[in-house]
Amino acid sequence: MGQVLILLFFACLFLGVPVALTMGMAGLGAILYEGTLTPLMAAQRMFAGIDSFPLMAVPFFILAAELMTAFGLTNALLRFSNDLVGHIRGGLGHVNVLVSMFFAGISGSALADAAGPSAIVMRMMREAGYERNYAGALSAATATIGPIVPPSILMVVYAISDSRVTVAGLFLAGILPGVLLGIALAAANHWISVRRGYRGREHRATAGELTRSGAAALPALLMPILILGGILGGVFTPTEAGAVASAYALLLAVVMRVASWRSTSQVFVRAAIVTSSVLLIVSMASIFAWLLAYLQIPQTLAAAIGGLTDDPLTVLILLAVFALVCGLFIDTLPALIILTPVLAPIAHQFGIDPRQFAMMLVLNLAIGMVTPPVGPVLFVISTVGRLRLEAISRAVLPLLAAEVVVLLLVIFVPAVSTAIPNFFGYSN
Repeated sequence: MGQVLILLFFACLFLGVPVALTMGMAGLGAILYEGTLTPLMAAQRMFAGIDSFPLMAVPFFILAAELMTAFGLTNALLRFSNDLVGHIRGGLGHVNVLVSMFFAGISGSALADAAGPSAIVMRMMREAGYERNYAGALSAATATIGPIVPPSILMVVYAISDSRVTVAGLFLAGILPGVLLGIALAAANHWISVRRGYRGREHRATAGELTRSGAAALPALLMPILILGGILGGVFTPTEAGAVASAYALLLAVVMRVASWRSTSQVFVRAAIVTSSVLLIVSMASIFAWLLAYLQIPQTLAAAIGGLTDDPLTVLILLAVFALVCGLFIDTLPALIILTPVLAPIAHQFGIDPRQFAMMLVLNLAIGMVTPPVGPVLFVISTVGRLRLEAISRAVLPLLAAEVVVLLLVIFVPAVSTAIPNFFGYSN
């Protein structure tokens, strides 16, 4: 049965079947082949996978990001970032990094960032004389900050798949890795800008200009503070935080008089379409993940790793390499749902902190979003920027190296993932 499941999965991937249908077809095919399980198990697991209160946070965060982008509220973040760091060497590259960090606190999605603020800054960089493929590569790399800085859709899904962690704990665990990721990409951009002669803008923002742009961006900047503050203060749950974020974004649009009934309805339709695609992937992946657990794949893999070493750090490195390889060929969300129930018990068995492992896996798969052949963020940027995928894949290599450095810090320094949650009293 296990062989049939894996063979069908890779056969469908090779034939170009969408990854959600690939997992569902492979799971159903394996159930039919096995014979003793009823096909109704597939339908039951599909609904069980999305019948979750914490998962309701996902559509709300998607809606909040759509509202902020559609009504131009993220443009204020772009102006403030440009005033703040635009004058530094490679200034627009630093703007790209900073605005992605700000927007990550709103969207929690790399694809939303890549299609929104990152795409805007990419066009600005090209107009300012930056090499077009490098502008696209940096925009793709900065978009990966989205799943790391809270609120993160991937962390919500991870917490549903692993009962050892909470959504709030993972949100806090992502703060420091997200900041380090931004610093690493900014350092890489500075190094490349020095080598290629990219300069910042000639005019440095005055204190007055910086104050005005900061005041305009303040409502958007308050959203992540509102989300985290409400969760940590016990005012609302992470799921309710998503609803609060959506209501806050809609209220801003109304107060600023940039919303209309027609535009608002279009935003809700787009958010519903994105949400449907996410939930379809989650439901189909739930079948696949349940079958892996039913076939005791985690126990088999743990026994194999235990035969190689009993050192927790070595085990974490092996799991990281395995996840990185999987991220090259499987899309991020399905990979997370499949790998979490397989690898998380192994990490727990060897005494690895569940928050550290979670951050390793999420960051690992986020990096996979900008690595070919799957790399969904690369596809978005190449489409928006009308760039050749091969050219962006080459240009992104030094930026990937910077991201791998942060991944190694997460692996070798547990405090990177655990210090802030511990400070706030979250043991998981």
